[in-house]
Amino acid sequence: GMCCRFPGGANTPAQFWDLLHNGVDTVTEIPNSRWNVETYYDPNPNTPGKMYVKSGSFLEGIDQFDPQFFGIAPLEAASLDPQQRLILEVSWEALEHAGIAPAQLRDSLTGVFVGSFWDDYSALHLYADDPSQIDIYRTLSNLRGLAAGRIAYVLGLQGPSMQLDTTCSSSLLA
Repeated sequence: GMCCRFPGGANTPAQFWDLLHNGVDTVTEIPNSRWNVETYYDPNPNTPGKMYVKSGSFLEGIDQFDPQFFGIAPLEAASLDPQQRLILEVSWEALEHAGIAPAQLRDSLTGVFVGSFWDDYSALHLYADDPSQIDIYRTLSNLRGLAAGRIAYVLGLQGPSMQLDTTCSSSLLA
């Protein structure tokens, strides 16, 4: 089974193929819901601490996550890295696409291998916040090394579980 999330609303393999086939350019201005562009923007690329672009390709609806579906407590869900939210959704959907009921895999020797290397969200939440706001969920919910284990735990899998970080080739290696 397959599932995906790509900019331009390509959330299924068929939608992704259409995007590629039609040569759709998914680059847009940075949405205000992500961050205030003007705070970080300077047209001079040599300005320290600033970016000189105002556009990129962004996933839609990353704030639309149903934690209770995956048995995640609301307090933990508030701290959960969007990458872990997405990987849970995409894993579940890939099983559905393959015609496999996730409950069918419980207690099986199915392995989970995840390629991940960027953790800017955790840096933002662990290092930029008021230290009194850091709790167990904020710490554990942002560690990228737990993504594969989270999938295995939610699905009740008993096979190997590994997160790999080889920067740009992480997913390929996994």
